[in-house]
Amino acid sequence: MSSTVSRIPAASAEATCQHFSALLAHETDCWDVKHAISNDRQDFILLDVRGEESYQKGHLLNAINLPNWKVKVDNVSEYPHDTLFIVYCAGPHCNGADKAALHLAKMGRPVKKMIGGIIGWLDEGFELVTL
Repeated sequence: MSSTVSRIPAASAEATCQHFSALLAHETDCWDVKHAISNDRQDFILLDVRGEESYQKGHLLNAINLPNWKVKVDNVSEYPHDTLFIVYCAGPHCNGADKAALHLAKMGRPVKKMIGGIIGWLDEGFELVTL
């Protein structure tokens, strides 16, 4: 007798590789961002896409505040076109990072979302910078 877990068979190894490769091409996590920042290996622009008030209360080190509704060509034109942007918002309950990622992708810009956002960052025990 099968369980509800195994009742639907797992995807093939090939399909699973495609799925997770695509997922990792679109997302990064708090640990990877923290590791890059802590080891002077930050090869991306980190965008906090929440509002200015939230940003001032606490944000990630080296993050630039650019609320998702301000992610426009003029506001990112200073960066080379191949610059990788990492976007984050409040957390899983917020779609600001998704909106910002979509805006950047429509501009032809490389972008990944930091899953978990501020909530994930704090859950991992990492600290925020305040102004």
